[in-house]
Amino acid sequence: MSPRPSRQTLANAIRVLSMDAVQQANSGHPGAPMGMADIAEVLWNDFLSHNPANPHWVNRDRFVLSNGHGSMLLYSLLHLSGYDLDIEDIRNFRQLHSKTPGHPEYGYAPGVETTTGPLGQGISNAVGMALAEKVLAAQFNQPNFKVVDHYTYTFMGDGCLMEGISHEACSYAGTLGLGKLIAFWDDNGISIDGDVEGWFTDDTPARFEAYGWQVVRDVDGHNANDIKQAIEQAQKETNKPTLICCKTVIGSGAPNKEGTHHVHGAPLGAEEIAATRKALGWTAPAFEIPAEVKNAWDANDKGEQAEAQWEELLEAYVAEYPDLADELLRRLSGELSADWAEKSEAFVQAAQQAGETIASRKASLNTLNGYGPLLPELLGGSADLTGSNLTKWSGCTDVDGTNANGNYLHYGVREFGMSAIQNGIALHGGFIPYGATFLTFSDYARNAVRMAALMKLRNIFVFTHDSIGLGEDGPTHQSVEHVSSLRLIPNLDVWRPCDAVESAVAWKYAVENESTPSALIFTRQNVQHQPRTADQVAAISKGGYILKDCEGEPQVILMATGSEVELATTAADVLAAEGVKVRVLSMPCTDLFDRQDMAYKESILPASVTARVAIEAGSTSLWYKYVGLQGAVIGLDRFGESAPAKELFEYFGITAEKLVEAAKNLI
Repeated sequence: MSPRPSRQTLANAIRVLSMDAVQQANSGHPGAPMGMADIAEVLWNDFLSHNPANPHWVNRDRFVLSNGHGSMLLYSLLHLSGYDLDIEDIRNFRQLHSKTPGHPEYGYAPGVETTTGPLGQGISNAVGMALAEKVLAAQFNQPNFKVVDHYTYTFMGDGCLMEGISHEACSYAGTLGLGKLIAFWDDNGISIDGDVEGWFTDDTPARFEAYGWQVVRDVDGHNANDIKQAIEQAQKETNKPTLICCKTVIGSGAPNKEGTHHVHGAPLGAEEIAATRKALGWTAPAFEIPAEVKNAWDANDKGEQAEAQWEELLEAYVAEYPDLADELLRRLSGELSADWAEKSEAFVQAAQQAGETIASRKASLNTLNGYGPLLPELLGGSADLTGSNLTKWSGCTDVDGTNANGNYLHYGVREFGMSAIQNGIALHGGFIPYGATFLTFSDYARNAVRMAALMKLRNIFVFTHDSIGLGEDGPTHQSVEHVSSLRLIPNLDVWRPCDAVESAVAWKYAVENESTPSALIFTRQNVQHQPRTADQVAAISKGGYILKDCEGEPQVILMATGSEVELATTAADVLAAEGVKVRVLSMPCTDLFDRQDMAYKESILPASVTARVAIEAGSTSLWYKYVGLQGAVIGLDRFGESAPAKELFEYFGITAEKLVEAAKNLI
């Protein structure tokens, strides 16, 4: 048997795969993969518990490449260790429909735990994964049965640490004492523009110590023994997350470009690649890994053994704690409880019968109180607005640094961090996360909401105080463009319910939707209950439906969402009294309505009726897709003012009277 290749040779396999793939694609980032190759080799070969044959093994360690531009590092690791990512996939780096896009994309290559690229979000996702592991372990582990027991590792560069979201998420991780979160800082001192000393001089180790992290300083990121000792030290600290500060040379191995920004985001070029091969002593041609190197990297046997040992533990756990085991496996599968469908539907019907006129944020809380006992997988929270968002239902227990056995998180004023952490929780499994803030602060959270939509996660974003109805806090807090802005994000279902019944349906749909995140938009002010038949209640889940109708074909169609639905029904009564045939559509989720078939859409919004008016207390432009160029939209295309809500609606002309006037003008 030939001797095992040296660690240097194993790390060099990452370097050559990365530089060759970037060269073939004629674009990409070889610097980070080459610079972090030695760290990755030690972590993946000596510590990472995973099974390439089963990338979804629930107790695997999670690995997140937060500096996602260095994606060839991850693709090289997955290929070398035995995942279903062959050399042709590596050759097709950055090509259309390949498993190896320019940044790691969740759902493309097996073993990619999250989509990264927007810097700082990967570390924030990792915080969510480590948080989910800690809470799930507290809820299900028993003495001698650590069935939930894994680490979350993340690589991050200077750019991740410059992004503000890293402050939000890492501060929170320290507060919660996430001892199984281990982060590696690739301290190479280089970003796209060059030497970071001109714009990044933070004392990063001191910063993380101030967060409550254990910090392992001054690790030589090219010395395997230093790296190994640092990881061992990190694993011994169970009450704090750990930052391992690895001093590296970007593009390590490229003799003429290493240590410079020239290797950060561009191919090395044929001449430099040849020089690198010579410097590394690598004689194999491009995209060819010697068998002894590939065999040394292969993790299938070790992974199979690790998963088999866990399966034995799980089997004993099932025998000792059958009810707990059933619940754990159900939650990890993403399935809802057997009585969910019946009891959630009963709650919707009860809400219709109760007929309450309340703020939809209060209706949301009532819904959580109804659904919460059916959903132990709910893990909710608020960005320091719990009492305003009304997200803490009666069965909530706080998760904090001293107690992980809970279901509610006080995220503090960290809207972006909260939303990215939610994504990590959703990706981990075992929970349906939700988090809340004021709608106007969705701007802070937006890119994480976008990432949830990009990954098609079951994640629920709750946004309250949805319009000028916020009132006296004024235009800084009054949402105008935000609902429309969220509707522009693909794969995001945006709900703006008009009363308690639509609020209950919105929550029900969001909980059940496994492949699309949801944004639930709620009012501060009271909204009037709308009478409905059973068929109308059922039609809410189509996103748009006839709430009030006339005999025969209408002369005019009014459509609205949220608090403006009651204005539409009031206007319809006035018009009907004057002999006008009018139909009112409630459109709580235009995204869902757009997905209905043409027959349904034509049945409620017939092309023959061109007199159409939409009303919504926000931006008007998106509504023209429903009213057409001949229709009218009553809304707000300017910022608000500070005054009581009722005065503002009058001042801006968002009233039933204006709706009647617009309808008459069209007729």
